[in-house]
Amino acid sequence: MKNKINLVFEGNLLQKLIISANIRTCINETLKAEGITVPCEINVLVTDDNGIQVINKTSRSIDKPTDVLSFPMFNLTAGAPPKDWTEYMDPGTGLCPLGDMCISLERAVAQAKEFGHSTKREVGYLTIHSMLHLLGYDHLDEGEQKRQMRSREEAIAAQIPGMQRN
Repeated sequence: MKNKINLVFEGNLLQKLIISANIRTCINETLKAEGITVPCEINVLVTDDNGIQVINKTSRSIDKPTDVLSFPMFNLTAGAPPKDWTEYMDPGTGLCPLGDMCISLERAVAQAKEFGHSTKREVGYLTIHSMLHLLGYDHLDEGEQKRQMRSREEAIAAQIPGMQRN
């Protein structure tokens, strides 16, 4: 299965190739772990705190930066992908456009330091988190939904080299 991952970086980032490879790996491994067997398209913007703050204010009316934002194209059910993806496929591309994500690299670097792990792990974890949102997971409550999502995030991260907890 060949997924199309459109990556856009705002600013000059020296680590672009490393970050791109990490994001692509985490997206593909999340799709695999969730049993997604159709080719998908995902758009990713890597920006800084100012960039994500503008998007957060515009899309959610929250005027502050955050680490990651997710914009699912469909209202999917967490852990239960459709058996028939026909209605979700873009006939022009033959891909399923799952949605968009925006990651603040500035926030990811700060959180990696705060949590005592690598930037690679933090960017990867945010990517997995966002992918799960695109696939129907949420954490609106502090109970079962959040536990389910955290459990999937950790299980997927544990399967990716360099993403294990220290």
